[in-house]
Amino acid sequence: MPGHRLQPAVLSTVNGIPYADAYGDVYHSADGGLEQARHVFLAGNGLPERWADRHGFTIMETGFGLGLNFLATWQAWRNDRRRSARLHYVAIEKHPFSARDLVQLHALWPELASLSAQLLQAWPVLVAGFHRIELEEGRVVLTLAFGDIADCLPQIDAVADAFYLDGFAPSKNPDMWAPQVLVRLNRLAAPDATAATYTVSAAVRQALGQGGFLCEKRPGFGRKRDMLAARYAPRWQTTTRQGAIERHAIVIGAGIAGSTACERLAARGWQVTLIERHDRPAQEASGNLAGIAMPLLSKDDNISSRLLRAAFLYTVRTWDRLGGIGRAFAGESCGVLHLAPDAAHAVATLGFPEDFVRWMDGCAVEALTGASGSEGACFFPRGGWVTPSSLCDALLRACGDGLQRRFSKEVAALERTAAGWQVRDSCGDVLAEAPVVILANGTIATSFPQTQALPLSAIRGQVTHVPAEALPALPVVLCGEGYVTRPANGMCCVGASYDFDSDTELRQASHDENLARLKQVLPRADVNIALAGRVGFRCVSPDRLPLVGALPNASLPVAGSRLRDVPRLPGLYGLMAYGSRGIVWAPFAAELLASMLEGEPLPIERELAEALDPARFALKAYRRSGTEPGQDAKDL
Repeated sequence: MPGHRLQPAVLSTVNGIPYADAYGDVYHSADGGLEQARHVFLAGNGLPERWADRHGFTIMETGFGLGLNFLATWQAWRNDRRRSARLHYVAIEKHPFSARDLVQLHALWPELASLSAQLLQAWPVLVAGFHRIELEEGRVVLTLAFGDIADCLPQIDAVADAFYLDGFAPSKNPDMWAPQVLVRLNRLAAPDATAATYTVSAAVRQALGQGGFLCEKRPGFGRKRDMLAARYAPRWQTTTRQGAIERHAIVIGAGIAGSTACERLAARGWQVTLIERHDRPAQEASGNLAGIAMPLLSKDDNISSRLLRAAFLYTVRTWDRLGGIGRAFAGESCGVLHLAPDAAHAVATLGFPEDFVRWMDGCAVEALTGASGSEGACFFPRGGWVTPSSLCDALLRACGDGLQRRFSKEVAALERTAAGWQVRDSCGDVLAEAPVVILANGTIATSFPQTQALPLSAIRGQVTHVPAEALPALPVVLCGEGYVTRPANGMCCVGASYDFDSDTELRQASHDENLARLKQVLPRADVNIALAGRVGFRCVSPDRLPLVGALPNASLPVAGSRLRDVPRLPGLYGLMAYGSRGIVWAPFAAELLASMLEGEPLPIERELAEALDPARFALKAYRRSGTEPGQDAKDL
């Protein structure tokens, strides 16, 4: 869904009922919106009975609208003693309301006030794409897909137990009820899935029937005589739901990648063994004094930009969930100013809201920073900086009793066993054993035979520490060709070098390069003092995107032209190659991997998840080899 400009809904009412001028239809029945949600969508799908005692239950809705069906479902789940352990709710919405409008709309249902307040506190910025919201301490997960259903539906990776088919009337909104949409719901249907909707249109029943659903008319709600209920009963054979996996994992590496992996798995009830060769977390690439959180923009809104946007927005929500930046861990949500005059077109064309990014001309930049001569900049008000070691500590504290720490232990070998994996030290002693191993140890990840074929590189980065009093005071993090942070422990971080060598010592030449870049973003900076700093090594991939997911088995041949045709190492996963953006990538990548392991709905579009698949390089090599004559080396 690149380059899609989101058009928010416009608040309107007719006779007190929320109304969509664009479609000429009301959002719910005149006989009562909340009662309609309970009768048509919950009862029509056999809820709450069907989620009783389940580990997880997933609902898919084709039109989020006011969020009334979601709030009614959340309320029913919350009040049910036999509720599922986790409730996933995936919804598509082409024209989402602003949080301000939803406050006014939800006031119509006072009994939902407490739930509405929690939802709206976490309401995402209105930009196209997928947004994940965690409620009830992560037990209720709402994944919102903002965009047209024709674009969003093929990108959803989920197994739905129930469908809420809720759009405006087919005569008012035919795209929502198009046969090609309804027929393909079967791709997402669990073997025992159900569906419900208020319409009994013959075209809708026919399309659902072609997709494998058996439809029946039931008494409708209010003045509407009939509604439609359906169950998935295809004539063809379907795959069965996978059984529960043993929720025990070994995470290797206690930097930002490993710490976020531990937290995301522990939040789902996993037992996690964390192994780290140092005596405390964040001692290598995550050991810098400050890391910056900001997205990037591109004129074509390419895959990298979309991924970073999704990761950034998830990351700032993670900060809030952990207790808040500057409170639960060190840092500031002070905003980031990115000197990028060529981004003005992207801001204007894509129509991003100002709570995501705001374009500032040269005069505004000078007023904010005192730096003259700028052609303009993007200001990201939700951006900021954190101290990675402090963030790692907060993440590991959040794991509670689900985490076992094994520090000062060096992993020398991985051995596959009938029960999973054994992790051994250089003496051959077993450090830990589990069915799942996650490599989150940066540049060291390729030291094992199983991972040596991964095309990862180590890039040296030297950061210069400048005393805060030696620089002009800035209210924001300032970025361009280089960057300068606000003070952390009395020091501003300036950087960073990008060197292709393995020198671990500080060197003056790299300090000089950093100061030259500093002058480009802050011309009035004049530093003439002895400097300190730090050297770290970024782990990067050839396409500069992370590796997230099951690792390929290089000892077996690729069996076809799709990612699923690349053989994998069972139970061995990677969270690596975050480059210089680990603060942004880490929470998002950990959530994505945890969702994969649990078989939950993915938090992003399928094509974006595939762009991070560790097997993509093996597949590209296979395509280049010409094994399949005429195979187009298209993007994954």
